[in-house]
Amino acid sequence: MRLVLALAVTLLTFVLLMMLIRIKVRQHKDLVNRMEYFSGSAVRLRQQELRGTRTAAVAKDRFREFVRKAGLFVQRLQHRGNSMDFKMQQADWPLLGSEFEVMLAIIGAICAVITLAATFEPVFAVLAFAGGILAGRLFLHIYIKRRQKAFAVQLGDMLTMVANALRAGFSFMQAFELIAREMDAPMGREVQKVVSEVNFGATLETALDNMQKRVASSDFELVVTAVLIQRQVGGNLAQILDTISETINERIRMRREVMALTAQGRMSGIVLALLPVALGIFLNMVSPDYMRPLLEEPMGRMAIIGAVILEIIGFVVIRKIVDIKV
Repeated sequence: MRLVLALAVTLLTFVLLMMLIRIKVRQHKDLVNRMEYFSGSAVRLRQQELRGTRTAAVAKDRFREFVRKAGLFVQRLQHRGNSMDFKMQQADWPLLGSEFEVMLAIIGAICAVITLAATFEPVFAVLAFAGGILAGRLFLHIYIKRRQKAFAVQLGDMLTMVANALRAGFSFMQAFELIAREMDAPMGREVQKVVSEVNFGATLETALDNMQKRVASSDFELVVTAVLIQRQVGGNLAQILDTISETINERIRMRREVMALTAQGRMSGIVLALLPVALGIFLNMVSPDYMRPLLEEPMGRMAIIGAVILEIIGFVVIRKIVDIKV
């Protein structure tokens, strides 16, 4: 229970700190605007604002330089390739894998210091350090998954634009350059990477294969296969892409229908997983004596461990039931 309270205090402290910083920044901007309006010394206030912006930029550059140097040091210690580098490519973050690992260590250290200051327990500080690192990796995983989903949604429109460009007389690479200019991220960014790789001397097959590895989309894998076959044996690529686009759009529509039909089951899994935790915290706050045997007695701790294991199993089973592949 102390660990839960420590993590709650850490999260609450972080949220309050961000709110205070935002309030202070807003108050500073309001004050600058009022002084500029009433005093008329716009030049002097603008210089002060630029000076503050420059100071913030210098601090940000110093932090980036520290992360870069620490990342190079970590990279020299690693004998094999860092798998986190590929994760950075999937997330389209301008970082090396070693630099992201340094940032994870910084986040874990901040969580550990806050937890140690709140609980004075070194064990909880170590757990908070590990929790901060896990939270950072979880955020990266969620971000990559969301980016891949956004790519899958844009894929149908991209294929339609490529097919129309091919009918208008564009080559395949010219159509990709059009996509890179006109479409938003992540589609525009990924296509721009393909164009850049081809301009730097890579073959189109290699560039498309690298793109497929980054986006991990079965629909785009079908597109890559169709393009490579067409380049070898010929055929009407525009018509092929139109057919694939219709198939992908139909799959997206069916996937959304399945998500709507399984929304109740997914929410039930979340509620069932969070309800025992919320109830335990509430009972411990209302009646600590009632929960003390469960937390202090060996049988009570074994019961908690068994309950956590069963909760995880139940949540995973519910997620498997409602996870219908389309």
